[in-house]
Amino acid sequence: MNEKLPAIYLVILLVLLSIAAIVILIEIIKTRRSESVFSRLQKKLKQEKGTALEYYELGSLYLDKKLFVQSIGLFQKALKAEKNIEPENQALIHNAMGYAYFAQEQYDIAIRQYKEALKLYPEYVIALNNLGNVYERKQMTVKALETYEQALNYESNNSTAKRRAASLRKRLVVSKSD
Repeated sequence: MNEKLPAIYLVILLVLLSIAAIVILIEIIKTRRSESVFSRLQKKLKQEKGTALEYYELGSLYLDKKLFVQSIGLFQKALKAEKNIEPENQALIHNAMGYAYFAQEQYDIAIRQYKEALKLYPEYVIALNNLGNVYERKQMTVKALETYEQALNYESNNSTAKRRAASLRKRLVVSKSD
């Protein structure tokens, strides 16, 4: 048995290294695809006017790179690019802009964007979660709880809203008992 132990360790090491190599390779492929799309869209949109989808896609890539100011500009162009953007798609754009403003700690503007998204698409649970998060950051606990509960009305198994609402309820109970 002791003679087989080094071989077993070696096999385990090779398996772990193989798994790590596959994961790294997958990440490299994803990054290359993303950078390829990024480069293509940048070139195209510098030369000619694009569609709302192209501006939104490039804006989302800028968000991934944490280039928030540039992403906001692209999201604004996406809203102006076409007159007949479906309300759900406009809501996606406003939600993304809200996220960019939130990341820059411009909470009031983020709230405005999330509310605009919800005006266009009231059942947009991600925007509700994001709005609740902003309210939490601004120490608006009651509004945050109401927003998470609204999200749970649309999607009762929403783990984010469940977790945050439970935490806020506990916080409200503690503060009321003080």
